[in-house]
Amino acid sequence: MKLYFTIAISVLTLGSSQAADIDNGDDLHFTNCTGCHDDSVYTRENRLVGSLPRLGAQVRFCKDSLGLTWFDDEVEDVIGYLNQTYYHF
Repeated sequence: MKLYFTIAISVLTLGSSQAADIDNGDDLHFTNCTGCHDDSVYTRENRLVGSLPRLGAQVRFCKDSLGLTWFDDEVEDVIGYLNQTYYHF
């Protein structure tokens, strides 16, 4: 039982220490994404993104298409920003 408790605490601690920096995600999004589209792409009724994994795939696709050299944590920041602001998965 003690082992399960230790594992659970470790997982919770790891998750909270790697939380997305929403402000950085907002800055990265504004600087790099709004040149191609405005916010309506996230709010339209027939949007392509329907899950958090799909959102991550779309952000990575756009990053690669633009040749951006974001680190993984920056990608996660943008995903976190978009999810908190528009998607709410």
